[in-house]
Amino acid sequence: MAWWKGWREEESRFVTGALSFDPKPDAQTLYKAMKGLGTDEQAIIDVLTKRSNIQRQQIAKSFKAQFGKDLIESLKSELSGKFERLIVALMYPPFKYDAKELHDAMKGVGTSEGTIIEILASRTKAQIKEIIKAYKEEYNSDLEEDIKSETSGYFEQILVCLLQALYAAGEKIRGTDEIQFITILCTRSATHLLKVFEEYQKLASKSIEDTIKSETHGSLEDAMLAIVKCTRNIHCYFAERLYYALKGAGTHDGTLIRVIVSRNEVDLNLIKAEFKKIAGQSLSSSILDDTSGDYKTALLNLCGSDD
Repeated sequence: MAWWKGWREEESRFVTGALSFDPKPDAQTLYKAMKGLGTDEQAIIDVLTKRSNIQRQQIAKSFKAQFGKDLIESLKSELSGKFERLIVALMYPPFKYDAKELHDAMKGVGTSEGTIIEILASRTKAQIKEIIKAYKEEYNSDLEEDIKSETSGYFEQILVCLLQALYAAGEKIRGTDEIQFITILCTRSATHLLKVFEEYQKLASKSIEDTIKSETHGSLEDAMLAIVKCTRNIHCYFAERLYYALKGAGTHDGTLIRVIVSRNEVDLNLIKAEFKKIAGQSLSSSILDDTSGDYKTALLNLCGSDD
């Protein structure tokens, strides 16, 4: 399946890419913005935050054809910090971007469990298949094997289960209650799970979330809760991710960038509506309060006004 399949239909709704789009002048604008001393950051923002992902791929191709240079490498050498991270993130096709985020979450010292949970719990089975493929192509490595080597116990099993999600009902259920719980969470459809949650509430007189919180802890608890949240309301799940990324001392920029970039052409408007309910203010207001400079300008362009 082509990486853009399934992203196109939403494109016109969220992105103000020019209808008579021509990548050639955009590539020239970017080249001029980075040529010689100093960088014209505003020109880079104007081009890249106002084009769809498919259009950005065409700009990169045209840039290479006209100037013999790789656009991502050129941007990396001219920009720095959070602004660089955001702009470079925009240049990846969706599945390659998810693969890159997973790879970055596992390399180096320590593993960023939050990133792995967010991506695997919120993507569809078809998308996960494409991510596994992109990961293999980019890093010549098996995503499942890498996750197994970086995680352990039930947390490892829930992630592997999300990656595979192909078990026949009833298979792999022998053994502990945790394994049964994990298998059901990872292998049933959302519609089926919502009914399970409803029945569970009747039988146990408490929500599935309350049980997860009292019976598990750490990364396993986070992963299980993420699956339940994504099943109940995926827009609310991402709104919460953004809320906690922006709340309190310091901003968790990795999460902020990833959610805005990966949901920008999918369902960001719906996420913004949920964010407002949780935060009591719009996402753009929170970004205004918590970020600065070119980074802030680029984020606001991508986010759009929602006041």
